Amino acid sequence: MQLATYIKDLLYRYECVIIPGFGAFLTQYRSARIDEETNTFYPPGKSLSFNRQLQTNDGLLANYVASVENCSYETAVQKIRSFTANISLQVTEGETVLLKNLGKFYLNAEKSVQFIPSETENFSTASFGLSAYVSTKVSREEYKESVETLEEKAPIHFTPKRRTARPYLKYAAIGLITLTLGGFGGMKLYESQVQKHNFAAKQEADSRIENQIQEATFVIENPLPALKITVPKQTGKYHIIAGAFRMEENAKKKIAQLSEKGFSAKLIGANKYGLHQVVYSSYEDRLEALRELRNIKRTENEAAWLLVKDLSN
Repeated sequence: MQLATYIKDLLYRYECVIIPGFGAFLTQYRSARIDEETNTFYPPGKSLSFNRQLQTNDGLLANYVASVENCSYETAVQKIRSFTANISLQVTEGETVLLKNLGKFYLNAEKSVQFIPSETENFSTASFGLSAYVSTKVSREEYKESVETLEEKAPIHFTPKRRTARPYLKYAAIGLITLTLGGFGGMKLYESQVQKHNFAAKQEADSRIENQIQEATFVIENPLPALKITVPKQTGKYHIIAGAFRMEENAKKKIAQLSEKGFSAKLIGANKYGLHQVVYSSYEDRLEALRELRNIKRTENEAAWLLVKDLSN
């Protein structure tokens, strides 16, 4: 199973991908930067890290594996467990485990698992295709010294010289000023006439519109009563699954039981196996959904899991 490839695919769309029982890969935005020592320009992207503390299964990786390999959710979970057991054994025995395009795991001197991310992969879709490049250093000081040396050898002097205006240009300027003053007075008179015409046209148009509105006004003596319909809106793409039922009546009974306990339970439709799925609640924020999932697993139902699905489509 190419689990590293599946994790890489998910990291382009999600900021956290948990490997149940092993840890979680996290991505964080990193702005563009310049390495002044090597003159290397790096594009913006997402840096990859690993958190050993996040090991609770949120269903994201298992659901993706099940959909890609066309198998059941339980089979996908078993494949992931086999994979994590294998790499955990290798790391414990002192081997360095390399996950392609992700990074490598090894044990440090304190026998703790360490992760070194791959430097060649950029998980930002906005920067896809951009790579780092090296630019030659611009040496401005050398040009400055060469110019100063040239000025010492061949100094440049500017001699001010007074230009005498040609007489015919003076008369042409006087004539232009005269025409401009005359044209300005005529223009003011023209603008005044245009404003009067526009004001009269506006008054006539307002009067016509008012008459048309009065003619079109009517009253309904027996209006129909207003009908108010409340349509529940499905929000959030992170859903905590309470169960899936073959009979829709059983699903509705489950919703009633959860509603009595204070949950915002609802049906989100049937899955690919034809089972009616009931959720405890839905969330917009992924971290908030994970916190509530852990709480439900601890107090209500250990079999609850997180479904990531956009219901607006």
